[in-house]
Amino acid sequence: MKIRAGYEISYDCPQPTPMILQVSVHPSRISDLLTWDRVRFDPRIPANTYHDVFGNFCHVIRAPAGRLTMSTDFLVQDKGEPDAVDPQAKQHSLEDLPVDTLVFLLGSRYCETDRFTDIAWTQFGNIPRGWRLVQTICDYVHDRIKFGYEHASPTKTAWDAHSEQRGVCRDFAHLAITLCRCMNVPARYCTGYLGDIGVPIDPMPMDFSAWFEVYLGDRWYTFDARHNHPRIGRILMARGRDATDVAILTSFGPCTLTGFKVMTDEVVTTR
Repeated sequence: MKIRAGYEISYDCPQPTPMILQVSVHPSRISDLLTWDRVRFDPRIPANTYHDVFGNFCHVIRAPAGRLTMSTDFLVQDKGEPDAVDPQAKQHSLEDLPVDTLVFLLGSRYCETDRFTDIAWTQFGNIPRGWRLVQTICDYVHDRIKFGYEHASPTKTAWDAHSEQRGVCRDFAHLAITLCRCMNVPARYCTGYLGDIGVPIDPMPMDFSAWFEVYLGDRWYTFDARHNHPRIGRILMARGRDATDVAILTSFGPCTLTGFKVMTDEVVTTR
């Protein structure tokens, strides 16, 4: 299947402002691009692009005073298959885990593992380890949190979401990641495009989406506590410990979001 994706995002800056952007398709999906995912700036400015410690594309810019609009519009080839499911996937003992997964067992800015240890082991301590444990955690988070864009907050942590019982997709991901880490399952945060492909159309405006991955068996598997069932057409942009590592924009000065539009649609061909 072919998917058309992109965005148009605008910020107003009262003065020239340095920024780091993470708005490009992840390097692991570059070979699937049918047209290039190039960030366009209006007005035109230079960008210094690099890979961060998690392998994501990052762009360093200096936004001019006034309005800056960034945009892209690209086509990507996708297998059109739902997220992989493997109920037999086993959980490793800590000492047997690949060392590069261990960082995803630690607490982070939005995932306060130290506050959840007792809750996690009380709630999930008797669940068989592996796939069933992770799915049980997803079920718990899915049932506990009420989704609503009006509940979004850039400072909300997993503990806040658990206490308030409301949030957006990043809060579902943060809470599930935290509980997985408490149960010794490496879990990492993901962000990207996820359109309404293979599901009823959501009338709300499109946004970027957050989900997470866990390490079971010999690979990383995708889980999504908000939707809580396999989805089609995810286009990964960035991975990290939590939303801090994958923010679409990190500003080193004041700026105001003035426009935000995301598109992710299956390209339907007619004969």
